[in-house]
Amino acid sequence: MDDIPDWLHHLNTLADQPPLLLRERLWLQATDAVIGSIEPLLARHMAEADLPMRPRAGGWQVEGPPDAALAVIAHWLHEHQLGGAWRNELLVVANEHGERQALIERAAVRPLGIATVAVHLVGHTGDGRVWVQQRAFDKATDPGQWDTLSGGMLSASETVASALHRETWEEAGLEVATMRNVRALGHQWVRRPVDRNGYMVERIEMFEGELLPDLDPDNQDGEVEGFDCVPAEQLLESVKAGVFTLEAALVHAHWLRRHQYF
Repeated sequence: MDDIPDWLHHLNTLADQPPLLLRERLWLQATDAVIGSIEPLLARHMAEADLPMRPRAGGWQVEGPPDAALAVIAHWLHEHQLGGAWRNELLVVANEHGERQALIERAAVRPLGIATVAVHLVGHTGDGRVWVQQRAFDKATDPGQWDTLSGGMLSASETVASALHRETWEEAGLEVATMRNVRALGHQWVRRPVDRNGYMVERIEMFEGELLPDLDPDNQDGEVEGFDCVPAEQLLESVKAGVFTLEAALVHAHWLRRHQYF
């Protein structure tokens, strides 16, 4: 195998971190499927609050009808300010094999260590430049940092393809169908601690596409501060300098390596 540069090794290390505190496995009693992980202290607080959370050998289980039980837990986390921002957006809860088991509010996935799926698009031009976006300064996560042209999580009602189309329109005002040579680049896993008691487990589906010369990004949802179009060599130096979110740095690094910029 080719040697991995130190900066890329560092990114890979950041993308595969253990939890800050001990976490135990989390099951759904109804399907006997492992769906995530939880800090034991948090799980005990839930059980003491008479939530549908009970101990079992090796971890904890959510009891009762899965969707309803997880909704109760999600609302409790929100009331105690232990989750993310409430989005009224349901995500798929899957088992260790990626099989759908239930649904849960997006705000609750990190405290419960539930895996999510995201899409990211590297938008490039025919002359070797890459479009990047700066995240809005009021974003709850990574405000003001630089990102891929578009990216975000899949909701429960979406496929990877439909999420890619939606995110690209919302964030960049572009239709994927107007791009050339749109193709999948594989996937990247990220596992790392987030927030006070959360653990991020996310599979990023990576794509690239070529923007025609008369197509410029135009944000539609107010979540982007602005865009820039930079030479690939400058993009590489910016990734090394740490100005991108971890996820965007990993996706761009994959694209840069694929196109032999390092």
